[in-house]
Amino acid sequence: MNRGRNEQNRYEWVKTQLSQLPSGQRLLDAGAGEQQYRNLCSHLRYVSQDFAQYKPESDPTGLQMQTWNYPALDIVCDIISIPEKDGSFDAVLCTEVLEHIPDPVKAIHELSRLLRTGGTMLLTAPFCSLTHFAPFHFSTGFNRFFYEHHLKEAGFEITELQINGNYFAWLDQELGRLPEIMSKYSDQSPGRIDYQAISRVRKMLNIAEAKDKGSEELLSFGIHIRAVKSA
Repeated sequence: MNRGRNEQNRYEWVKTQLSQLPSGQRLLDAGAGEQQYRNLCSHLRYVSQDFAQYKPESDPTGLQMQTWNYPALDIVCDIISIPEKDGSFDAVLCTEVLEHIPDPVKAIHELSRLLRTGGTMLLTAPFCSLTHFAPFHFSTGFNRFFYEHHLKEAGFEITELQINGNYFAWLDQELGRLPEIMSKYSDQSPGRIDYQAISRVRKMLNIAEAKDKGSEELLSFGIHIRAVKSA
């Protein structure tokens, strides 16, 4: 599968985190979608949940998937009201979901309810995102202060906070998308000289990224969180 740098970084982080969960643990994949991480959970008791209402053909707004198919889901429901008992999971995985929820803080508290004390939460979401999965896109992203505040309120202790990319990497990503966006939203496409200019700026951004000294505090692809539910 051809993955962009943003997605590849996230996939490798999730893969590593899942591999570290003890065999036999019961894991909830909240907002599982097409269940891309199921194959990494063969050592776990995997339970998928999603509201299963996204249909890319129903709304042309923003960036939509060409196709989207929900495999058989274990639980179909709203993420803020999952019909499972308190503390019924050892771990929860929730990746790139919070921006698609009208009230992400309620979702965090619901996932906390479902986790046993000492259970693990693996959470990712964009720092900054373009409109996608419309009409189910309610937040462009979240910075570290959102997690530090709301996870603590929900009874979590953050044990790992990894920032994916930085300001220069994010700009490079968007410049790579620029010809597609121009073609869709304007009456012109980049010419040969324009492509040369884009290429030159992207090279400059790559050099700046290699010498980066903390620009992720301004902007990044997203944030990866491992948190433990406190007593």
